[in-house]
Amino acid sequence: MTMTLKNTVYRTGTGDAAPLVLVHAFPVDHRMWDDCAPLIGRLADERGLPRFTIWAPEMPGAGDTPIPGAAQSGTVEADGSYPQALDRMTDAYVDLVRRAGFEKAVFVGLSMGGYVAMDIVKRHPDMLAGLALCDTQPGQDAPEARANRLRIATLCEERHSVEPVMHFALPQPGDSRFKRSQQCVELFTRWIHGQSPAGIAWRQRMAAGRPDFTDQLATITVPSAVVCGALDPSLPAMRDFVPLMTGTAVAATTIEDCGHFSAVEQPAAVARALVDLMQRVVENPAVEHAAVENTVVKD
Repeated sequence: MTMTLKNTVYRTGTGDAAPLVLVHAFPVDHRMWDDCAPLIGRLADERGLPRFTIWAPEMPGAGDTPIPGAAQSGTVEADGSYPQALDRMTDAYVDLVRRAGFEKAVFVGLSMGGYVAMDIVKRHPDMLAGLALCDTQPGQDAPEARANRLRIATLCEERHSVEPVMHFALPQPGDSRFKRSQQCVELFTRWIHGQSPAGIAWRQRMAAGRPDFTDQLATITVPSAVVCGALDPSLPAMRDFVPLMTGTAVAATTIEDCGHFSAVEQPAAVARALVDLMQRVVENPAVEHAAVENTVVKD
C-alpha cells in the first residue's frame, strides 16, 4: 500500500526543469520552508535560471497528513521501531515526482528530511538530479538516542500529547539569536501544537528503524550541497562525512549564528546555497571529478 503525502506547491515551473523537493524536519511540517522557499524562487529568477518547480511534501503523520497504518508501515521490531517505514515513505516521495511527469528531481533534506534524501540515494539514485543534505547525518542513532526516540514515541501515544517534544520550541544554551527570540518560541510552539501525538510517534519509530547510510555517500554522483548551522550539534559529524562524498562535487556551507533548523533560522543563507546548487545542476548535471568547496556564511 502506498503512503499518502500531502504536497505543498510553492512554485510551478516551466519546461522540463527538474523540481526542487524540500523535505522537512522533525517535529514540524512543511511550514518550516515558508520563508525559505519564496526566497529560492526569487533568487533563481534574478540569476536567470530556468523556472523550476518548488515543492514541500508533508511526511506521513506530519500536519494533517494521514498516519500510515500497520500494512503501510511494515514490520515492527521488538523495541517498537519500524525498520521498513523509511523505505516505504521514500518510495512515496519518488512516486509523487514520477506521477507529476518528472524523470528526476533535486532533493533537499533537513534533519529527519535528510534520512529521506539519503534513502533516495540508496533506493532511487536514477531519480536524483541534485542533492542537498542540511543539518543531518548519515549514521544510525546511537543506542541511547534510539531508546530516547522510542521513549518519546511511547509518551506521546500514552499521554495523547505533543508535550514530550515541546522542548524543540524552547531556547537552549548556545542557540542562535533567532532561536532564542520570542518570535521563534511562538512559531515553533504553534507548529508543534499543529501536530498529532500519533503522528509524532510514528515519525520517531520510523527514524529509529532507519539503517546506516554512511556507505552510500561515496555512491552520490550528482551535484551536491551540504549545509549546516555553525551552532548545530550535527556540525562535527557533517564535517566528517563530506570527505566521504568522493563521487561528486560538494559545496559545503556553514552558516554563522545558526543552529539545527537552518531554513527557519537563516532562510536567506539556505536559499542562496540551494540556488547555487540548482545553478550547478543546470550548468553541469554530470559531475566528473570530486571537489569540495567550503564556505562560511555570515548573515
